[in-house]
Amino acid sequence: MSLLEKVTVPEGQRGAWRVERFEISKMDAAMAMFSYRARTPQPGTYTRLLRGRSIVMSDTWAEMRDHSYAVHMAKGHVLLNGLGIGMVLAACLRKPEVTKVTVIEIDQDVIALVGPHYTDSRVEIVCADAVTYQPPKGIRYGMVWHDIWDSLCGDNLPEMTKLKRKYGRRCDWQGCWGEHEIRRYQRAGR
Repeated sequence: MSLLEKVTVPEGQRGAWRVERFEISKMDAAMAMFSYRARTPQPGTYTRLLRGRSIVMSDTWAEMRDHSYAVHMAKGHVLLNGLGIGMVLAACLRKPEVTKVTVIEIDQDVIALVGPHYTDSRVEIVCADAVTYQPPKGIRYGMVWHDIWDSLCGDNLPEMTKLKRKYGRRCDWQGCWGEHEIRRYQRAGR
């Protein structure tokens, strides 16, 4: 996970979206361990993106772990469906084998709040819906990462399948945030 780091996007607000710093104390981390084992937080200061009161993304250790394999697979032209706080974008840009990153983000307010902090010439941010976006003909991606869901939920699986079918022949590797964990819970009958 060395490529994934805490973000430097400053706190701010735009529309319903807010970027803010938050603390996880040792006590909070210890209490969470008993109720939410798979995503036990580590104490520290982190950044999160909120829509209203709902946390959409953060740069906690658990979130970094969730995205680490996708970053590992990033090469060539990368497509990221979902900008969030830019943690995955920044990590992909740390890889010299990444030549371009196209980010599809549905919300212009998220783009305005987070996008200006990623000025690398390899970055293109497109305001569009990941499900209906049509990439240019002839484009092939080294890696496609779908991260457009706010929570881990089995209801996301049909949309994940749709996106993976859409890009299956256009990329070397692709994945969806949380899919493995959702399927593991389903197999366990939870």
